[in-house]
Amino acid sequence: MVIVLLVKNDKTNAMRLLDAAKVEYETFEYDAEKYVSGKEVANALGEDPEQVFKTLVTYSEKNREHFVFCIPVENELDLKKAAKAVNVKDIEMIKQKELLPLTGYVHGGCSPIGMKKNFNTVIDESAILFDEIMVSAGRRGMQIKIKLEDLIRMTKAELKDVVKQ
Repeated sequence: MVIVLLVKNDKTNAMRLLDAAKVEYETFEYDAEKYVSGKEVANALGEDPEQVFKTLVTYSEKNREHFVFCIPVENELDLKKAAKAVNVKDIEMIKQKELLPLTGYVHGGCSPIGMKKNFNTVIDESAILFDEIMVSAGRRGMQIKIKLEDLIRMTKAELKDVVKQ
């Protein structure tokens, strides 16, 4: 396990927001060039892949709305379940080139905390199995471990079943 202490200038937007809200979290760094997949990242950090979540951003063309989903790294988002979870007819993943201008984060470093705008956010209900989960800290090569209740509060997220079985 690698725990990194960061100076204030090294903090991401997500970490600054957590600090401002006085939310406790742990920061973990890994080699983003060496470990690319979520499962590789979880293994490199010695964490259960079911406890490490990736952040996905979607779009509903009909509703002209974006939605954020956090799901375990080994799972795949079920677009039908996801659409139902946010009460729209259908959604699709956004294009990778749209991620940075929309959220302020890059692919592989997208945190559900501290995006440019507050989007309707859903965390897969499997997160309830853990007191803490890991999500991106807002930079490739960096993760944070945070209490689920704090993540829900910071993102105003709901817990719903949104992964393919």
